[in-house]
Amino acid sequence: MRIAFLGLGAIGTPMAVHIAKAHDLTVWNRTGSKAEAFAVAHACSVATSPRAAVAGAEVVITCLSTSAEVEGLLDGPEGLLAGLGKGALFLDCTSGDPGTTRKIGARLASIGVEFADAPVSGGTNGAEAGTLTVMVGGSDAIFQRARPVLECFGRRVEHMGPLGAGDAMKAVNNALLAVNLFAVGEGLTALVKSGISAQKAVEVLNASSGRSFVSEYLVPERVLTRLFPVTFRLALLDKDARIGAEFLEGQGVAGPVLHLASALLAQARAELGEEADYLAPIQLIEQEAGVELRG
Repeated sequence: MRIAFLGLGAIGTPMAVHIAKAHDLTVWNRTGSKAEAFAVAHACSVATSPRAAVAGAEVVITCLSTSAEVEGLLDGPEGLLAGLGKGALFLDCTSGDPGTTRKIGARLASIGVEFADAPVSGGTNGAEAGTLTVMVGGSDAIFQRARPVLECFGRRVEHMGPLGAGDAMKAVNNALLAVNLFAVGEGLTALVKSGISAQKAVEVLNASSGRSFVSEYLVPERVLTRLFPVTFRLALLDKDARIGAEFLEGQGVAGPVLHLASALLAQARAELGEEADYLAPIQLIEQEAGVELRG
């Protein structure tokens, strides 16, 4: 199958690697040198523009930072709309916002291109292992067509509902991740300051009802070790949590907890900068308390 993949970021690159193993792949990236290096390493084609990337493609996959960036690739003489063929399938794996996704879908439908939002969860490790969770929004027929492609990098591929439903699910998921991040960071920091071992506190927490993905995986692997690797930018989690809070508002749910988490992320982003990792707010909590969470 001829597939075009646009967006070779931290998540997109390993996803594209899995596609290249099974399909005839063409890649495009805003930084052209990255796409050229990928094409050499994985024996695939490289395109110099979005239009060239999707020309003749049966399936197009985008994995960018925002829905606005995807929308921005549509127009112009070298844009996606100039190259897409009728009958193509367009899968957007961006963690986007439902409203913009529906706008994009309407434009694509007008030229006979099928479209689904398909954001992913599982981080860089999941992308490399091909075990991502993929949350799909679109018609059932489009989902059935998309599923074999998405299974190249996804272990769990779920149809969430109509167009935009995948984006909504991903945004709420990441907003809940933010809630857990701040809550676990604050709780463990207080326990350590009181004299309790961080390692012991985490072990007991993870054998009790307050455990979460943050406490079971992220804190032991990245915080107690003091590694704090940069795997997912705080700026992106901030964006996702904001989309989640706005989604709640649109559904008539006040959502004070998710709104607070979104506000805390925005504050941490302003203090830590655009390149900080999403776990860096825990370091701010530690600094304020004057302790460190060490194993």
